[in-house]
Amino acid sequence: MTGVALAEELLLLAYDDETGKATMPRISLDLGMAAAVLIELALAGRIAYADGNLAVVDPTPTGEPVADQVLAKIAADTPHSPSSWVQRLRHGLRDRILGDLCRQGVVRDVDETELGFIHVHRYPVVDPSVEADTRRRLAEALTGSAAPDERTAALATLVAVLRMEPALGVDGGTAADARRRLTEIASGAGFSGDVSLEDSVVRPSVALVVTALGHAVDAALGPRR
Repeated sequence: MTGVALAEELLLLAYDDETGKATMPRISLDLGMAAAVLIELALAGRIAYADGNLAVVDPTPTGEPVADQVLAKIAADTPHSPSSWVQRLRHGLRDRILGDLCRQGVVRDVDETELGFIHVHRYPVVDPSVEADTRRRLAEALTGSAAPDERTAALATLVAVLRMEPALGVDGGTAADARRRLTEIASGAGFSGDVSLEDSVVRPSVALVVTALGHAVDAALGPRR
């Protein structure tokens, strides 16, 4: 794997560049982080769906620290379903990803104190180029000016499931159009909807993680209206 991880791209979209604060419910973001790492590993051919569970099919490290930690955890643990892994991995994952982004110089950690003893961390952007590239790819995918590659399609799928259209700078009727286009991208890539488990090793694994994420977000926030 090379470049910026899916979970990092998703997190940058979810945080305000200037205030460094999350702009969406933290539970759904944490669930999204977990799903993003699982999808990353599936796209890299490291994990696959088998007999109701996600299993490691290639233990070779990817070179991405957070993904490799998760890969090792899946390899060492007893088998679990996609839904179970989405829930199991969400705790503490966001902090690790933020820490990696700080070390890369993409964001900085601003530690503030409220009421004299409560520490609150903000993560304003230092290097805007990473998020700018992410937004450019998504904008091109939304307008149809370029066919999205597999990773951009995966990111668009996560944005759709997590109800993150406002993070793309769209609202009202434009948000509804964006949601429809994101859903089309997800379906066209085989990352959502009805996907036969015989189609391939990767896409069913991704689609099942996406389905698990959708159910978890609906349970946390209520069904999308």
